[in-house]
Amino acid sequence: MSEDEFRAALSRLSAGVVLVTAHDPEDGPRGEDVGMTATAFMSVSLDPPLVMVSVRNGSRMDDLLARQPLWAVSVLSESQRHIAGRFAMKGRISDRLLFEDIPYSRGEASGAPLVGGALAVVESRTEQRVTAGDHTLVIGRVLSAGTPSADGGPLMYFRSRYRTLG
Repeated sequence: MSEDEFRAALSRLSAGVVLVTAHDPEDGPRGEDVGMTATAFMSVSLDPPLVMVSVRNGSRMDDLLARQPLWAVSVLSESQRHIAGRFAMKGRISDRLLFEDIPYSRGEASGAPLVGGALAVVESRTEQRVTAGDHTLVIGRVLSAGTPSADGGPLMYFRSRYRTLG
């Protein structure tokens, strides 16, 4: 099986799109916020409440979450495709500029940005990191969860494109 065959097969699995965020207190005098678009995010356990995100080994988010245990996820709505695209770019500009015109609040439990208008938000503390091939599975205990917006449907990823339901 080739990498292309594997990729093509898994592109048929639809997934919700989230923005994973964390605050890097060591970057500059006030720190810096870091964000990453992800489709590999899921609930792991209800008792205790655990979630998991998969991050590419050696990525900025992987490096940050190796030393910063607090992070958050914003479940993006169908109207937030531009946010997903912005934080998924390769060779992108600094995270500070990426957050510049996006409305967000700072999570009370994690200190991470929570995107305004997101369908749901989850704040977590890392409990376990598992290396899995070229990615790290980051399992976090949920510290808080909410549904700030009921407007619109979810942003989905299917066949290598962002999509909406219906």
